[in-house]
Amino acid sequence: MKRYPTVLTIAGSDSGGGAGIQADLKTIAALGAYGTSAITALTAQNTQGVRAIHAVPAVFLREQLEAVFEDIAIDAVKIGMINTVEVVEVIADVLDRFQPPFVVFDPVMVATSGAKLILDETVDVLKNQLFPRATLITPNLDEARILLKKTIESVEQMREAAEELIDQGCRAVLLKGGHLVAARLYDVLAVRDEPTQVFESDYIESRNVHGTGCTLSSAIATHLALGYALTEAVSLAKAYISEAIWAGKDVTTGRGSGPLNHFFSPKPMVIRS
Repeated sequence: MKRYPTVLTIAGSDSGGGAGIQADLKTIAALGAYGTSAITALTAQNTQGVRAIHAVPAVFLREQLEAVFEDIAIDAVKIGMINTVEVVEVIADVLDRFQPPFVVFDPVMVATSGAKLILDETVDVLKNQLFPRATLITPNLDEARILLKKTIESVEQMREAAEELIDQGCRAVLLKGGHLVAARLYDVLAVRDEPTQVFESDYIESRNVHGTGCTLSSAIATHLALGYALTEAVSLAKAYISEAIWAGKDVTTGRGSGPLNHFFSPKPMVIRS
C-alpha cells in the first residue's frame, strides 16, 4: 500500500499562527510530509506576545496521542511546548508504548517575547523522562541556561554546554546560537560518541523571526521522516529556516515579531510504496 511520510507534532497552539502547532504543520506540509497533531496547551498570543496559557488536561492529551498512534503510522515525532508534569508523564508513557522511530524535542521554555512558558517544577521532570527518549533535543541559549543553570556567551561555551547535556542523558543535542547576534550565527550539534560539529550561517536582518525554533525542530523531524540521517536532516532544516526567514523578512504581519514564510517553495507530498 502507498502512504505518506508522517510526522506527529505534540505542542501548544499559537493563535497568531506563527509558532507552535501552526508553524509545525505548515513546515511539515511545505517539506512534503503529512502532519498530525496533539495539542498540549492553548495560548492567547499574537506577534506582540503571549496573553494567556490554558493547559490541556493530561487525560485529554493521552486521548489525542492514542487516537493518532493507533490509526496512523508515525515516522517521526516533534515535541514542543510542555508546561505540566502530568503532560510529561503521559508523553513518556505513550512514546514507550508506540516506539516511534525518531523523536525531536524542542524544550520550549521562553517565548520570543521573553515570556516564560514552563512551570519550574516541570524542568527536572523533562530532563529525566523525555531527554533520554529523544533522538535529538534542540534548546536555544536561553533554554540551555535554564537547563544547566549557567551562562553561555561564546561558541566554545556552547560546545561545552551541548556536551554537558549529552553527559546528562541526551543522545544528541543541537544547541542553537541565534541569540548570540553577530554577522555569523553558530549552532552546535553534539551526538553521543561522535565528534561535536559547529554549523555556521549568515545572520539575516529581520523582525519576522517568531516561531523559528518550532519551525527548525519540525523541519528536522520531517527530514528524518523522509529518510535522511540526523546530521543531514539538521543541515537541510537549517537551510530551510534561512530561506524561510529571507523570504519573509520584508512582509508585515501584525505589529510585533512576525512569522517566517514557510511556503516560499513548497514541495509536493511524498508518496511511498
